[in-house]
Amino acid sequence: MSIKVAELMTRSVITAQPHQSVEHVRSMLEKNSISAVPVVDSDGHPIGVVSSTDLVRELKPGSPISQVMTEKVYTVPQYDDTSIAARVMRNHKIHRVVVTHEKQVVGVLSAFDLLELVESHRYVAKNAPTPSKHKGGKRR
Repeated sequence: MSIKVAELMTRSVITAQPHQSVEHVRSMLEKNSISAVPVVDSDGHPIGVVSSTDLVRELKPGSPISQVMTEKVYTVPQYDDTSIAARVMRNHKIHRVVVTHEKQVVGVLSAFDLLELVESHRYVAKNAPTPSKHKGGKRR
């Protein structure tokens, strides 16, 4: 069964803009009980991500979020298989990816969202390939 990112992602995405202050974004995270937000430009395109870990540093009051955001944003299209998103997260050692549609942010998919597949038994592990019985692994 192929499960699409759109089926698991969080759709009501709270975003930040690069000019917003660190204090403002910190309060957004607290108020909404979330651990990260995508940072978007005026067209809604992702340009960064800010996580609660980024906000641990002491900064001057009023510092813009653009000073602490991670500029490398990993995105996946909403119609990709969840296996693609899982691979991106694993390969880059990240906890979430920004989900896009036509370059616009439409969702966020986290590692916790992917765990729902296992928990709800919607993920079925494939058997490992069986080793070849032929010497050297190739048939002659």
